[in-house]
Amino acid sequence: MYKAIATITLRPSILDPQGKATQRALHDLGASLVESVRIGKSVELMIDAATEAEAREVAARACQQLLANSVMEDYRITVEAQPAMRA
Repeated sequence: MYKAIATITLRPSILDPQGKATQRALHDLGASLVESVRIGKSVELMIDAATEAEAREVAARACQQLLANSVMEDYRITVEAQPAMRA
């Protein structure tokens, strides 16, 4: 069993109004050292695969087919083995 985490963000060339609004709010709260904010999403997938490579491939396919908009978003995937669950 593997846990894959897909972090999906807007491409750098795409404007991020939510990130801009968050940056302004942080500045209003005194966090003036924050230079930029980009908002994204994180999706956790539990994958019953034989190998880490297979789990990564399943997660990548999920991003390509459903989770990420390939026109506007990039994604990165981390995969870690999970201990066997006891009955």
